Amino acid sequence: MLEIQERFDTVGYEKLAEAAGSAELHITEALDRGEVIGYIAYSYGTERTLVYDYDDGGDIMLCDGLVRSVMLKSVLKGINHMLFQPEDSSKYDALKRLGFLKGDSRQCADLESFMNGCQSCKSKKDNMKG
Repeated sequence: MLEIQERFDTVGYEKLAEAAGSAELHITEALDRGEVIGYIAYSYGTERTLVYDYDDGGDIMLCDGLVRSVMLKSVLKGINHMLFQPEDSSKYDALKRLGFLKGDSRQCADLESFMNGCQSCKSKKDNMKG
């Protein structure tokens, strides 16, 4: 069973902790039967959440879940923008395919509307079942 959990240390993620510098690095991992199958590394600022990197093992749905989990946490903290900065430029392709990024932008703005849009999609889907 897939679980998405925040880690409370950076063991094994030292390179990312170094990239975060003085910002407090947060790591959220995707676990399947206790085995790490993906992660997202980020820090919160006053105006935006900065995503340093993620690994979804090539699973676009896992990418979606990891990013959305950080989006939700950001919105709950009153942060409404995310800036993505993975070194591997190929990772931007998945973010664009999922609609998190548009064109050459590396920023996802208005997270609250993005998350509310998901709720409206769910209610439309639920109404179609009836």
